[in-house]
Amino acid sequence: MSDLIVVGFDSIDEADKVLLKLDALKKEYLVDLEDAVVVTRNAEGKVHLKQSINLTGIGASSGLLSGALWGGLVGLLFLNPLAGFAIGGAVGAGVGALSGSLADYGIDDDFIKSLGQTIPNNSSALFVLVRKVQPEKVLAEFSGLKGRVIKTSLSPEQEQKLQEALSAAPAPTNG
Repeated sequence: MSDLIVVGFDSIDEADKVLLKLDALKKEYLVDLEDAVVVTRNAEGKVHLKQSINLTGIGASSGLLSGALWGGLVGLLFLNPLAGFAIGGAVGAGVGALSGSLADYGIDDDFIKSLGQTIPNNSSALFVLVRKVQPEKVLAEFSGLKGRVIKTSLSPEQEQKLQEALSAAPAPTNG
């Protein structure tokens, strides 16, 4: 089961920086993210969402492959597999892109927008859906970020450890 964590930051670009760091930790297999969304609120109060997963692109590529395969097979029946491959691929990519743009994966967009309205102007928030995590190693990486936990599905003890790590002074670096 995945855990939802929403952390707010005082600067408009801090959530992007944290997401980049989480992506690096993902490559080290310290965290497994199901979904991540950065929400920023500009000076006028307008909320912007930055999805980490491009569903339209994923749908188009998978639609292209399946459409080309089925188009090629149908084209074989009519002794023109190349035309079937091309037409099937084009139709599949279009249908896949449309279905990807209509799909909602991971964290509900309406929930993100409504919670995004509560953050102050010129600030940001990071919405993360985490499958698995190595808590001690990941929390050590985020020490001293000056973030605040807005919402979470973690246990009260885990939430307290996260908030303490976010508000603790950064660890000294050797170098």
